[in-house]
Amino acid sequence: MYAVIKTGGKQYTVKPGDVVQVEKLEQNLGSEFEINEVLIFGGDTTVVGQPLVKGAKVTVVVTKQGRDRKVIVFKKKRRHSFRKFKNHKQPFTELFVKSITSPEGKTTASESQPVVTDMAAARAQRIQDKVQTRRERVESRLNSNKSVSAEETKTVTSKKKASKKVAKKAVAKKVSPKKAAAKKAAKKKTSKKAAKK
Repeated sequence: MYAVIKTGGKQYTVKPGDVVQVEKLEQNLGSEFEINEVLIFGGDTTVVGQPLVKGAKVTVVVTKQGRDRKVIVFKKKRRHSFRKFKNHKQPFTELFVKSITSPEGKTTASESQPVVTDMAAARAQRIQDKVQTRRERVESRLNSNKSVSAEETKTVTSKKKASKKVAKKAVAKKVSPKKAAAKKAAKKKTSKKAAKK
C-alpha cells in the first residue's frame, strides 16, 4: 500500500515505515498528526483523487526538526562591480510514516518504530565532547612537562647561561674590517710624508 501526499507545495510518495524529509512544519518533536491531502492512494486498487482522495489519510510522527546542508548563494554582474555572497541552510522536518488509511477505512500500519532525534541536544553534546577532548590534551601536555626532573631543568639553564657568556665575549672581540683598513691607510700616508722630508 502506498500514497502520494502533498505538503509544503510538494508531492511525496510514501509507504508505511518510510522516513521523509519535507518542508518545515510547525509541529513539536515526537508529535503525531494526520495528513489529509492524499492525491493518489495505491494498493489492491488505485484511487486517483480529483484533486484529493476522500477519506484517505496518512498518519505521521515528527522525528527530526533541523536544517539542511549549507548552500552558497553567489551573484555577480560582470563589468558592473557587483558581487553578493550569501549562505543558506534550508529548514526541514523529518517525518516517519506510521500508517496509511484507505478511503474505505482500512488501515495499514508499519512494523518498525520511529526514532526521534533532538538535533539541538545532539549539537550541544558534540560541542561538549570537543571541549572535553581539548581539556584532556592540555592536561596530558602539562603532565608530561611536569615529569621532566628539576635537575634536568637546572642543567639546561646553566648551559644556556654559558652559551650566552661565550657569545658576548665573541661579540666584544670583533673589530670591524673597515676601521682596520682605514688605520692601515693612515699609517702608510704618514710614513710616505716622513720619507719625502
